[in-house]
Amino acid sequence: MDIDILATDLTNINFAPSTLEEDIIQNVKTICTTPKYSVPLDREFGVDTEALDRPTPKAMALIRAELVQAIRKYEPRCKVKRVDFDGDINGKLSVLVRISI
Repeated sequence: MDIDILATDLTNINFAPSTLEEDIIQNVKTICTTPKYSVPLDREFGVDTEALDRPTPKAMALIRAELVQAIRKYEPRCKVKRVDFDGDINGKLSVLVRISI
């Protein structure tokens, strides 16, 4: 089953998932929105934010690679099918991650 996750959307946080699917989705959102080096007992958890200050094409490539690598490592119950970006006129990128469970 393929599921699209808006990785930058923190409005639908589910701290008590009732299904395996909800658990995996919550974990992927957590991985995507946690800056690397911010978790005290696992400094490698999350995504490196250094890419945010790069030119947009380079930032997109770096963020895509970081997300795929982090999700592979910390949520092995799913596979990343695709990482897409949607930008606005102000340069804000939204990240859409498609996973397969």
